[in-house]
This record gives sequence, C-alpha cells and structure tokens, in this order.
Amino acid sequence: MAVLQKLPQRRRLVLLCLLSAALWVAAVGQMRYSVPEEVDKGSFVGNVAKDLGLEPLALAERGVRIVSRGRTQLFALNPRSGSLVTAGRIDREELCAQSAMCLVNFNILVEDKLTIYSVEVEITDINDNAPGFGVEELELKISETTAPGFRIPLKSAHDADIRENTLQKYELNPNDHFSLDVRNGADGNKYPELVLERALDREEEAVHHLVLMALDGGDPVRSGTSRIRVMVLDVNDNAPVFTQPEYHVSVPENMPVGTRILTVTATDADEGYNAQVAYFQEKNPGKSSEVFELKPASGEITIIKSLDYEDAKFHEIDIEAQDGPGLLTRTKVIVTVLDVNDNAPEFYITTATSSISEDSPPGTIIALFNVHDRDSGQNAFITCSLPENLPFKLERSVDNYHRLVTTRALDREQFPSYNITVTAKDGGNPSLSTDAHILLQVADINDNPPTFLHTSYSAYMPENNPRGASIISLTANDPDSDHNAHVTYSLAEYTLHGAPLSSYISIHSDTGVLYALRSFDYEQFRELQLWVTAQDSGDPPLSSNVSLSLFILDQNDNTPEILYPALPTDGSTGMELAPRSAEPGYLVTKVVAVDRDSGQNAWLSYRLLKASEPGLFAVGLHTGEVRTARALLDRDALKQSLVVAVQDHGQPPLSATVTLTVAVANSIPDVLTDLSSLEIHSTPESSDLTLYLVVAVASVSCVFLAFVIILLALRLRRWHTSRLLQASGGGLEGLPASHFVGVDGVQAFLQTYSHEVSLTAGSRKSHLIFPQPNYADTLISQESCEKKDFLSAPQSLLEDKGEETLPQPNYADTLISQESCEKKDFLSAPQSLLEDKGEETLPQQKESANHTQKIQGCYAHLSVNQLCDL
Repeated sequence: MAVLQKLPQRRRLVLLCLLSAALWVAAVGQMRYSVPEEVDKGSFVGNVAKDLGLEPLALAERGVRIVSRGRTQLFALNPRSGSLVTAGRIDREELCAQSAMCLVNFNILVEDKLTIYSVEVEITDINDNAPGFGVEELELKISETTAPGFRIPLKSAHDADIRENTLQKYELNPNDHFSLDVRNGADGNKYPELVLERALDREEEAVHHLVLMALDGGDPVRSGTSRIRVMVLDVNDNAPVFTQPEYHVSVPENMPVGTRILTVTATDADEGYNAQVAYFQEKNPGKSSEVFELKPASGEITIIKSLDYEDAKFHEIDIEAQDGPGLLTRTKVIVTVLDVNDNAPEFYITTATSSISEDSPPGTIIALFNVHDRDSGQNAFITCSLPENLPFKLERSVDNYHRLVTTRALDREQFPSYNITVTAKDGGNPSLSTDAHILLQVADINDNPPTFLHTSYSAYMPENNPRGASIISLTANDPDSDHNAHVTYSLAEYTLHGAPLSSYISIHSDTGVLYALRSFDYEQFRELQLWVTAQDSGDPPLSSNVSLSLFILDQNDNTPEILYPALPTDGSTGMELAPRSAEPGYLVTKVVAVDRDSGQNAWLSYRLLKASEPGLFAVGLHTGEVRTARALLDRDALKQSLVVAVQDHGQPPLSATVTLTVAVANSIPDVLTDLSSLEIHSTPESSDLTLYLVVAVASVSCVFLAFVIILLALRLRRWHTSRLLQASGGGLEGLPASHFVGVDGVQAFLQTYSHEVSLTAGSRKSHLIFPQPNYADTLISQESCEKKDFLSAPQSLLEDKGEETLPQPNYADTLISQESCEKKDFLSAPQSLLEDKGEETLPQQKESANHTQKIQGCYAHLSVNQLCDL
C-alpha cells in the first residue's frame, strides 16, 4: 500500500481496479469486488464470467443479469467481455456518508437455472471533497481584561471523505495576539481553539481579523477557510459552561413532531447581562438542522420533522451557548433513533408469467420474487405463505428469494384463472404484512360458443325518440379466453315496411348496444322482432342467436281531433238551434272528438271555455254533450256563442277548441224573423262604434275641404283685385297699407285656422276643437256678426262708389254682442268690414285690437255643430 501511495492518483485507480478482480471469495454463491468512487462510466470492476466459470459470450445465452431491490442500478454487465462495469458515476459520500466501509450488495441471476449469486462491491474513498466550515465568517467578542492563555473554541470544519482524505489539521494566519491549538475529541474529530497569547488593548486595536484554514490529507491537499473577526470588549471573563460535556438521548422513530426530547443547560459565573446565556445550533452539513429545533432562550430541543430509523440511525447536534457579551462554549447532543416496526415487507417481482397452459406438468415455475423489510432485527424477519386449497406452493431460495410453482395439473374449465395472493409477514410486535397478487390465466382452446344470459329479450322505446338513442345492451359470455372469447355482435337482416332493418336499427359490433337510426312512430308500428347473433373470434368461429322484441311506447304527440261539429267548407259558421221552451238539461248538440294516441293519452275531457251568456249552457265532462243549464228567458240574446275545449290526459296535456253558435229559436224561419226585428228596432245607442268613427272623420274632411276651396277662391279674387287697382291709376297710393284689411285679413284667418278631431273608443260622443285664430289686423263691426256671407266680404273692398277718396269708417264704438256670436252665419260677417258707410275717419289700431279680441270670443262660444254648418 505504501508503494501505491507513491504512484500518481490515476495510475493508482487503474491498479485498484485490477486488484479488485482478485477479491472474489470462493464461498458458494458469494462474490466480492472493490472499486474507487468517481470512476468513469464503464470502468472495470470484476470478471464475472471467469468467477462463474463461464465464457463471456455464454452470459447472454444463459440469461445472466443483475437484479436488485428497487434501488438505482450502479453496475452493469458487459456482454462482450463478461466483466462487471460501473453504470455511472458513483459518489461514496452520497451512498454511505462517513461510514468506514461502504458496501453495495446486489444479486446476479443465472436465468436458465434460476440460480442467484450474491455480489458485494466495496466503494473506496478518494479525496474529492474539501473541508468546509458551517459559516464563512465567525464573530468573537473578547474582553480586554482576558488574561493570556484564554482559550476560545472555534467552529470546526467538516470533510465528507474518510481516513487520510478527511480533515487532518488547522492553520491560523500569523498574528501578534492569537495562536491556534487543536484538541482531539473522544469521537476522533479535531476541534480548533483560539488561544490568546498576548493581552489585548481595545484602545490600541478594537477588532482583530484572522483566517482559519482547514486542510485534509489527500493528494493533492484540499482546504477550506473561515474568517474570524475578534471584537475586543471590556468586562466579561467567564464563558458559559454546560452541565454535561456531551448529551445522549434515545428517541423512538415514531415520536410525533413537536415533542421535546431534551433540554440543554449552560451556566455563566458572571452576573447581569454578562450571564445571560443564549443557545444556538451549529449548521453543519447534514439533516440534523432540518429535523430538530433548538429554542435560543430555554435550550429545549424539539422534533420538527418525522424521524426515520431507516434513513438515519443517529443524529449529532452541535450546540453553542453564548453569553451577553459573546463568550461561548460548545457541547454535542447525540440523538439515537430506536427502530420500531413501522415498515411492512416489500415485494420485488423478478419474473412472473401471466398465462399457463392447462396441460402444464406439476412443478412448473410461475414466478420468482424477492421480499425485503427495511426494519432491523426481529422486525425484519419475514415469513411467506399462500392460501390453502390452491394448486401452488412456495420454494425458498437464497437471499430471501422465493419461487412459486404448481403442485398438480390445472383444469381451465373449472378455474379459468387464479388470483394468487402471497402474504409476507414480519416478526415485529405487532407484526406487519404485505400481500402480493399474481394473476394467472389458464390458456384454453376454442371449445365454447358465446352464450346469452336469457333465451329472449324485450326492450321498450318511447316513440319520437332522437336518432342515435340507445335501445338496449346485449351481452354474450364466452368461457374461453383471449381471442377465443372476443365476441362480435350482428343483426339478422330483413325488410320492414319496404326498407331494410339496418335503416331502422344498428348494433355496435363490440359492445352489443343497439341504437335507433330513426325516430319511431307508435301510430305506424308498435312492435319489432329482431334476431341478434353473437360470434367469437376462434378458429373455427362459434356463434349463437337470441331473439329481441322491441316495443314502441306511445307518447302524447297528437292533439285531439274534433269530428263534430265540423267546420263548413264555404267559410260560414255552423249553427245549432235551442228552442226557447227548452227545459234545463235540454240536449242542444254534442261535441265529438278522437285522439290518435292510446291509453291515458287518448282519454278526453270536455269543458266550456267561453260563453256569451255565462250560466246558460253546460258541457258534459266526458260525453261532450252541450245542454241548457237553466230555462231560456226572453231577455236572452238570439245568438249565443260557445267555445268548447277538448283536452287529453297526457303529460303535458294537449287540447283543441271549437266554437259553437247556438240560435235561441224554435226553427230557422223564427231565427230569420228575429234577426229582421232586431234590425228594425235598432237604436243609435246600439250602433257600432266604427260608424261613429267614420262619420267623425268624414265631417272633419268636409270642413278641411271647404276651407281649401275658400282659400283658392280668395287667391283668385286677390289676383283680380290687384288688376283693378292697377287700372284705377294709383288713386290709393297715398294711404297706408294697414288700412286695407279685406283679402289679407281673410288670408290671415285661413292661415291661423286649424282643427283637431278627438275620437274615443270608450264613448259614443266625440268632440271637435277649433283653436282661436289671431285677427290683430282685422276689423269686424257688430253688424258684420249678423251677416251670413262672411267669405264674400272682401269683395266690397274693391267696389267703387264713385267717390274719389277712400272711405275711412270709424269702428271705435262698434261692439260685438253675445247674440251675434251665437249665430250660425257668423262667418259672413267680414263682408261688412269692407263696406263703405260714408264715414270719413279711419279706426285706431287700439280699437281694432279690441274688436279682434271680441271676434275671438265669438269663436270660443261656437259649438261643434255650428262650425260644421259653417
């Protein structure tokens, strides 16, 4: 080994690989090898073919392969050389942490003989990890009164490697006040301590910066550093002291989260602030800091994550106690996890067959499996068993491997398949067990045809079904297996109502579900007879038939049809006679109706929906007979209208209505006589409202037409007057235009006149409203209100009486009386405005305005009839 250490590392790895091939022990079924970690994928580990006594090419022929219990495969077999090689990069620290020996166990199976060989490979360590500190910078506080020789424990480094590759020594950078001393602990670890060599002076130097280096013994040497900052304080010369230098506690792995497992205590000889102790947990690499929690004030350690014995059997917790100024001391808590039976056995099926022929001989191997329990000791002791009365047994092999074999010939017709339950039970208290289920099918030939559960089937489908609706699902069972039991379904074809059956119904060939391709009508056909064929896929195929009766169910999809009274074809309405002498209960007529549906959907009921004379007639609920409900009276109208509703009892119900006209008379001639009498004695109050509307509209149209004619006449007269004025030679040029009010006054009257007709449907009377026009420039005398020809008045303005000057009448004293406003020929009054009475003075505008207001008052007292006469 000393020679190997002097060689370069790469050559040492090659030599170690060659030497590992010679480590095979001649014990039966046991092989041991060794390989360094971090070697390349495909590196040589051992010559398995040679150790097994086989040629390299015979490994593949005899089915030699590696089997393991569910973990990641680290090694592989080279089929050409027969060597065991690495399947990937192997990290020893990841597999075994800091264990002294790192062994990987697996099995090699020779499949043709079903022989198992145990293989054990040792993973040797190389220097692939550098020492590392938990913190990059450490802050220390030291009183300046501290005497030389005072020791301060420092945070130790951690190296994941082992032996010479792990941490070997510490070094401190040169300085004037501190030196480094390394103490070897009882556990073999090295703990650095900072030793004060020279008294400190805070006024001279308040902070000292040091560098602590950790080095391992590998080749090349790896190192890690941590910065130390020493702060010089004044008075605190006692560090906390733990009650124990090391704490030990044992905890079952099923301890619940949140449980307090230990309380560490440290005391400080100082007083006050310098004696206040706080506890801190060092964050070293590992999972301890994730599993436990340390309360800084009380020192209580509680579980914050579930423990698992199979994951870690013990935990180391480094705890520091620091007083107020910063002096600290260290202790270690070792938590031992106690195993409890919390893991059930686990099955790993190496090989298993799913089908076996029924003529297989006894002793045929069905499956090969391994059973493993992650617990330890008695909790990991496993026994396997099978249920009774099964033609199978278990044979134990090496390394907890078991074989499942047959004990007698199998009969598929009796048991086509077996669901074999293998029970593995550990030795814990209470014990835990696990079941593994192996499903074994017994192969057979095609000697059984498909069979239906019933000899015939019946199905029911409501009419008016949607296309593609599912009707029924037929299933045929075939006791055979695999393709011999695959059943396909088909329908026997025939013609229905001139169309092939396949246009009405289809069947899914795999599921046997029948679907409707059309919407069925109960009134068209009510039953269908079908033949369904089930055929397997064997060679030759076997089949069987079954009959299916499909019944169509009625739905309420037809409204009642009224046969009597039928509607006349000439557009008139039928009439029934009821004599006035009819007694109560007299049969007037009968409503006859039918429904094309059946059952409850065709049950009809009759009721009187509407009657012109309520209480006079009644309709039989089930007969449809229309009878008088009371004796007829003279005041009853001649013509009675009845609306009868016929309704079925479907859900939802459908109905139809018929209108009956009943004439209350002894005979048809009496009916005609009564109708004539009604026409002769009709009064204006009983006339139709439409007549009033027509008369009102016609009246308004006449008034409007009259005004249009008058307006045209005035236009012509005005044009004629202008011609006469031009011929008179300008005799009127000196007078103001406001003195002439004839034609323009009438025009203003026509332009401001409007009418409004109001016709209401709720009253027999209507009214006509004329708004009051504006006559500001029109003069009307009291005499003019008595004239009848109002529209002819403008003509007097143009008549020449032989006088050379235009007359100027005075209308200051003209009054319009109430009587003149009530006359019907009021509109002829404007003619007097233009007549010359020999008066020589023109009226004033104020007096003209007063006369205009009086004229408006005359219009306000006119009635509708007077305006219509106008």
